[in-house]
Amino acid sequence: MTTRAVTAAVATTTDRQAAPARTPSLDPVAGRRTILMVEDEESITQPLAEALAREGFDSRVAGTVAQALEEADRRPPDLVLLDVMLPDGSGYEVCRTLRERSKVPIIMLTARGEETDRIVGLELGADDYIVKPFSAREVAARIRAVLRRSEAEPANEQEGPLTIGPVRLDSDRRSAELNGEPLDLTRKEWELLRMLMSEAGAVINRERLIDEVWDTNWYGSTKTLDVHVSSLRKKLGDDPQKPRLIHTVRGVGFRFSAADEL
Repeated sequence: MTTRAVTAAVATTTDRQAAPARTPSLDPVAGRRTILMVEDEESITQPLAEALAREGFDSRVAGTVAQALEEADRRPPDLVLLDVMLPDGSGYEVCRTLRERSKVPIIMLTARGEETDRIVGLELGADDYIVKPFSAREVAARIRAVLRRSEAEPANEQEGPLTIGPVRLDSDRRSAELNGEPLDLTRKEWELLRMLMSEAGAVINRERLIDEVWDTNWYGSTKTLDVHVSSLRKKLGDDPQKPRLIHTVRGVGFRFSAADEL
């Protein structure tokens, strides 16, 4: 995708009569969330930063992998908007490293529309992805949805371990195992697995999964659910053509096998 196309997409939601973007405030009393934009195209970052400022967010920009990691360590942001293509490497490197260090929410920005490319980011720990070209209004809505969900997560803990077949889920430790071996799950994958296993044998419709795992006001595509289920199946070694654990009920939703089925 050309820089002109992205710029046009961002500009369509930008009020051109608005005042220039101000210097980001780091005062926590102001209640403004800080977004770290990892993107090397100024034609994208400048109008997007201005639009996000009007939506109540402060923005910082890093144009390389090295700058992104340095900035995240120096002043931890509330959320990271992470482009895949960077001058000195891949945004996937940044995602992997950040996830090893913290639970900061990450939204990938990518021009790639292939499912496999989206799965890579989600498997590395990204919370969501936005495909270019995008509008600033969509980005702001996604940011709010991801932040709301990340803040609400502690209420879902303290439920104790749950074991069905080869899968063991421990909500107190927020961990998962397959045949006794640790499963490396992203936040959303873990939540999906918890929800499906907690109602094993029953079909959970797509709308409810989106509402409870993402947000009741989810702005993005429901394809995000399919991408996460696909990634989760892969980690569980579940063949989507002949599933043993996670079953698709076409036109309705998904179902985790009951204990007596395994």
